[in-house]
Amino acid sequence: MEKNLRHWAIDIGNTRIKSGVFLNGKLLETKSFTDLLSFQAYFRPKVGEQVIMVSVKWNENELKEIFNIPFLFFDHNTPLPIFNAYASPGSLGLDRLAAVVGGRALKNKGPVLCIDLGTCITYDFLDGENKYQGGAISPGVSLRARSMHEFTARLPLVHLTTGENIPITGRDTVSCMQSGIFHGVAGEMSAYIRYYQEAFGQVYVFICGGDAEIFESLIKDHIFVIPNLVLYGLDRILTYNVEK
Repeated sequence: MEKNLRHWAIDIGNTRIKSGVFLNGKLLETKSFTDLLSFQAYFRPKVGEQVIMVSVKWNENELKEIFNIPFLFFDHNTPLPIFNAYASPGSLGLDRLAAVVGGRALKNKGPVLCIDLGTCITYDFLDGENKYQGGAISPGVSLRARSMHEFTARLPLVHLTTGENIPITGRDTVSCMQSGIFHGVAGEMSAYIRYYQEAFGQVYVFICGGDAEIFESLIKDHIFVIPNLVLYGLDRILTYNVEK
């Protein structure tokens, strides 16, 4: 692989387009866009620069019509630098795969647990032999808040912007709900981390996703908040395929 050529990692979701520019595995720049036109005005790869795209919105042929450039389209058939031992690989979210590959890119040996705090919370485990074993899915912060509001008669819709100073014992309805959401998620995460550490020894834990910063107070040894972990994974997948 020719060195010193930039990589573009593009993650196209339903509401946002996230872009990362990498050089030899180092993230140089990241941008987020809410509409395609704004992204197209920004996205100008130079000749020879490599591009990987993943999308839940458009398929490969549609993206080829939108972007008249060569790129690697990440799907379930894309060769990976890890072994996927998931029982139903075709149903596995590509963001979950990219996240564990991103974890491996940042820690090249040892077990890795990736926790993605989005609409749902996903836990994904990559063992020390580079085998993706699966994980768990549970409701995320906003989903828990909306569920309590929408499926009860009187509970309000609450929000969390930080986990700091949220007491275990709430003194009114709002603080009780905030405590239940924050400490419920924090306790769940701690339980999963503790399980994998007890089962596999030293495990590197990466926390990513839109709500990751709320839980920065949990950060201890071998636990890292990496908001752009999926982009790191896409870059590593691109590098692996270019080298092949």
